[in-house]
Amino acid sequence: MNEIIKALHKRKSVRVFTEKEISAEEKEAILEAAIQAPSAGCQLLYTILDITDQQKKEKLAELCDHQPFIAKAKLVLVFCADCEKWLSFYREAGLTPRKPGAGDLLLAVEDAAIAAQNAVTAAESLGIGSCYIGDVMERAEEMKALLALPPYVYPACMLVFGYPTEHQKERTKPSRFAVSDMVCKNAYQAKNSQEIRAMFAQKTDGKDYDQWMEAFWKRKYESDFSKEMSRSMEVYLKDFLEK
Repeated sequence: MNEIIKALHKRKSVRVFTEKEISAEEKEAILEAAIQAPSAGCQLLYTILDITDQQKKEKLAELCDHQPFIAKAKLVLVFCADCEKWLSFYREAGLTPRKPGAGDLLLAVEDAAIAAQNAVTAAESLGIGSCYIGDVMERAEEMKALLALPPYVYPACMLVFGYPTEHQKERTKPSRFAVSDMVCKNAYQAKNSQEIRAMFAQKTDGKDYDQWMEAFWKRKYESDFSKEMSRSMEVYLKDFLEK
């Protein structure tokens, strides 16, 4: 196993940081690595917001499901799927572009997510921890106002960075499913009852599958934040589909 693959296996989310600052050179290296990511047609259909204002960090921490560690991060980046800037590029050439649609949004989200993962990997190579914040998709109206987002720009994901504490370094990484559980050959194949229960045999901490799954279902899928995320997504989609 080479060093890059080892790092990918080792990497885990970090939510507690030391007071050590991320240097300007390290920050630049992370951002440069991000924009080297693969991109549809080399369009780089995203914009990265570098959040340095402490008040904005604190507001983001509140908006993103009340997570104080966000405000304590040494680097906060919001990766926005951006279908707005290419409209301005086309108009600069005297063209009349169509309005973006759902396909354009999904392509831009892909670009943003790939760039974000490059940033995560670059940070890990520097000994800097990171955590994805999916909650940046919530509370659309307030998020749009806070980040001054125009109609065709959507906050696909947020990343917070900092040097991990010793406890965070030593914390056990949650286990993943086996490759055989995640890969289907040639076409999608739904899991049967036996296969589903086998997937979770080592994940329920000794609890009954049904009991464990019900608790997880309530905590995640039926949670208020999950419902709010879907509501907010509908708000953003209106920009793409109804304007």
